[in-house]
Amino acid sequence: MNTIIKVKDLFKAFHDHEVLKGVSLDIEEGKITTVIGKSGTGKSVLLKNIIGILKPDSGEVFYRDSRINDIKPQELLEFRKKIGYLFQNAALFDFMTVKENIGFPLVEQLGMNPGKKLDDRVVKLLDLVELPGIENKFPSELSGGMRKRVGLARAIAVEPEIVLFDEPTTGLDPILAQSIDSLIIKVNRELNMTCIVISHDIPSTLHSADKVALLFDGTIQFAGTPDEVMRSDHRILKQFISNSFRSRGEI
Repeated sequence: MNTIIKVKDLFKAFHDHEVLKGVSLDIEEGKITTVIGKSGTGKSVLLKNIIGILKPDSGEVFYRDSRINDIKPQELLEFRKKIGYLFQNAALFDFMTVKENIGFPLVEQLGMNPGKKLDDRVVKLLDLVELPGIENKFPSELSGGMRKRVGLARAIAVEPEIVLFDEPTTGLDPILAQSIDSLIIKVNRELNMTCIVISHDIPSTLHSADKVALLFDGTIQFAGTPDEVMRSDHRILKQFISNSFRSRGEI
């Protein structure tokens, strides 16, 4: 399997607070890789370094064979066009309808003009995320789960190679969380998009991930399949799993 993103010995600190202390991780093309860890462990910082919003203090990030740490601004913009991002709170524009929100990257990145072609694309995307017929609603009229789905439709609108999911199930009940997990799998399998998920939700992770990486104390402490996660005797991993299931009332 090809590695599409390689993170190599990444360090990042804010003032005297070290967040990433030598993170190394391979993201396999066409797979779902989930980075787990408690809140505040640096998962979002890692994602921001991967897409170039933050620059590491040392270490490297590669996209295929290209080192992206210090590429030119125009090249960085081109790289980011290959990436969709589902924010934790969906980050929809409140003043725009669902159609306008989803159509925004189609207009801005692909130069599509408003009209039937764009409308048809929005309808297709809403069907994909199982929300047909809501294109004229505003975000304030939607539930939290619906906003996440619209955010996902917007994230994949330009057909990126990679989709980043920032805590996609946070704030959702278990049933809604499972529906989001199923959509992540659908995007991965049907659209062949590489998915990188950050989460502290073990049940969701075990349901959807191909590879699980535990970020703790600034480094990747464990990486393996969901089966390997459940069989592992890694003390920190076992404790994290136990706490996650307990918080969901499942043990």
